Amino acid sequence: MTIRYVKLMLVIGAGLQALLYALQNMVNYEAGRGAVGYVLSRADHAVYPDSIVPMVTSDTLVTLAYLTIIAFETVGGAMVLAGAVRMGQSIGGTKRAFNASKWLALSGLGLLVFTWLGLFMAIGGAGFQMWQTDVGAGSLEGAFFYAVTSGLVMALVAQDEPCWADRVEKVDHRDRGWQEPEAPQG
Repeated sequence: MTIRYVKLMLVIGAGLQALLYALQNMVNYEAGRGAVGYVLSRADHAVYPDSIVPMVTSDTLVTLAYLTIIAFETVGGAMVLAGAVRMGQSIGGTKRAFNASKWLALSGLGLLVFTWLGLFMAIGGAGFQMWQTDVGAGSLEGAFFYAVTSGLVMALVAQDEPCWADRVEKVDHRDRGWQEPEAPQG
């Protein structure tokens, strides 16, 4: 299996992860919105009861925050999966073509890393101190896993293709008098 197929599978996995979480958030809309509202209200914060970030209790703002999470997961996941289609279309092409096909997947992965690192870990974790409650800590832990996996996939996919990637298959013509040249020394 070539590295291109591995990259393609990782991209598909990351895209599916985001879309499935977005769909789960839609199916469990009231429960998810309630969890976001609970975190934004900073209820039950005993360890660090004070914060530089004000409590948010407005239904409109809570709904906007939850819809933002769902939108970012949906758009990011769709971008990643659309990028996987582009990568799949150029999987047998040149290094340059395959590298060029990665941009949409990498952009989507970047949006997903921002969603889980920026929204959940920075704003939710550091700003709203969501780690202080079981509901918030569970969400924060999940966001860490999703940010790390999306970031890892992004880092691996962004790597330039190896020098042999233009050679889809190694052809041995030795039985017809031709031998593959030795790699240059030095």
